[in-house]
Amino acid sequence: MAKEQESTLEPTRPLADRMRPRTLAEFVGQQSVIADGTLLHRLIAEDQLHSLILWGPPGSGKTTLAQIIAHHTKALFMPFSAVVAGIKEVRTVMADAQRYQQATGRRTVLFIDEIHRFNRAQQDAFLPYVENGTIILIGATTENPSFEVNAALLSRAKVVMLEPLRINEVITILKCALSDQERGLVGVKADDQTLEFIAHYASGDARAALNTLELAALSQSANEQGERLLSSETIKTVMQRAVLRYDKSGEEHFNLISAFVERANRVLSRDAIADLTRKDDWEAFDRSIDTLVSRLRRKLAVHTDASHLIQTVRGEGYVLACDVKWSGPEER
Repeated sequence: MAKEQESTLEPTRPLADRMRPRTLAEFVGQQSVIADGTLLHRLIAEDQLHSLILWGPPGSGKTTLAQIIAHHTKALFMPFSAVVAGIKEVRTVMADAQRYQQATGRRTVLFIDEIHRFNRAQQDAFLPYVENGTIILIGATTENPSFEVNAALLSRAKVVMLEPLRINEVITILKCALSDQERGLVGVKADDQTLEFIAHYASGDARAALNTLELAALSQSANEQGERLLSSETIKTVMQRAVLRYDKSGEEHFNLISAFVERANRVLSRDAIADLTRKDDWEAFDRSIDTLVSRLRRKLAVHTDASHLIQTVRGEGYVLACDVKWSGPEER
């Protein structure tokens, strides 16, 4: 009965949660980290766990890896969210882990999702228990651990970096969701072009891709054969815009600015800049920069104040313009 309920179009659990890999064999992507022979694969397979910091973008598999570890280890596995917990809860969990070790001789694997949300004092509370082996700490974060995790804690854990999933990997995950009769979407069809469309705009985020697939299936009426046929147009209606990794106060803010600058240097040809600088038409130059940034913003679908981006790209443009203006004819 439970299996039948999970296979309907409106299950209690979201598709992305139902389709989580249960073993390393089911895990798609991150082969540089979990392939046979890698350190992490051996640690999991042999249940010889070490404290880890899983660092990667949303939808790259951090929580899934932690749950796979939970199924393999003989230690007590305790999930813990930094979003809802405070120092009081941290101390309670540490005391429980200590009592468990004294009673059974086994350690506790403590998985902390969004570990970067803990402040320095809260992170320090884990140190003595990681140091004496009472707990094995596995933290998941989307932020650079060098900036967000205590140096003392980093020195006691191995940082495992996960990359955004490749388009073909996301497509594989989507196909699994359509073919899995137990956990997936039953009676939903999509061709390769539609799946590629979803994967491209998910920006390496498996969760976002699966959520899009599920929403598209829910929005599509079944035909006479009882099948829901998904097309690129259906996906466009559901998605509306691409999923872009952006954090106003985080590392992705600077990565995005770098992308704008790189694109600006490619788009603004030296000949076009030379023409403007010969005429000393700097107002036209400013307008061309503003137009370029506006187009880039629309293309990348970023909801953010453009003033900083315009200032940065314009600054790069002025450097290039001055270089063109004062270079010799043979250098142009």
